[in-house]
Amino acid sequence: MALLHRAELRPSKIELISAWAPTQPWFVGDATAPLTNIASFRFDDPDGEVGIETIIVRVGTGPLVQVPLTYRGAPLDSAAESLIGTMDHSVLGRRWVYDATGDPVYLAAVAAAAFIGGDQAEEYFEVDGERVLRQSSARVHGSGYVGAAVPEVVGAISPRHGIGTTEVESGSLRIVVARVLDPAVTPAAGAQHSLAGTWAGQDDPRPLVWVSID
Repeated sequence: MALLHRAELRPSKIELISAWAPTQPWFVGDATAPLTNIASFRFDDPDGEVGIETIIVRVGTGPLVQVPLTYRGAPLDSAAESLIGTMDHSVLGRRWVYDATGDPVYLAAVAAAAFIGGDQAEEYFEVDGERVLRQSSARVHGSGYVGAAVPEVVGAISPRHGIGTTEVESGSLRIVVARVLDPAVTPAAGAQHSLAGTWAGQDDPRPLVWVSID
């Protein structure tokens, strides 16, 4: 479960992404085109410290791009190269925003969802002391099964960014994140499980992440 706050963000998430994404190796499309938020989904941090959100944006009138983010209350020294920027949250204060492919909390969450056939977190606002469900704009589901062994995220993390994808290895775990959501994208070689999603205008599950154990 993800507990959200009705808060003002400065800069906004889309402003942060718009300044950062076009500078990345995986970005495609017109770097000067405006980005539009199409859908998003979240995962839970079991410790309740890190916000984990994936935002799907459209580049102008062109491709859809997947941008997984983590939000932290303090800098993550081991992920300095993945820092996108900071924003001021009117409820939580200063938040450090990371490209989630460099954050072990995101990698653990997405691997678990893929291996055990998990879904995204349900999202709630707290209103007058009661929790009110917020309808998610995207639904995601892993291809695995309940009870599957999920490998741990261990050691240093060094994402490798290519055109349209980011690949991360941690111990025996390999995760490939589709950055560009093109229907022609094929499964990562050797992938054992995947995470796929649907949203408005995308009724057939679109592959988002592939995971495997070496």
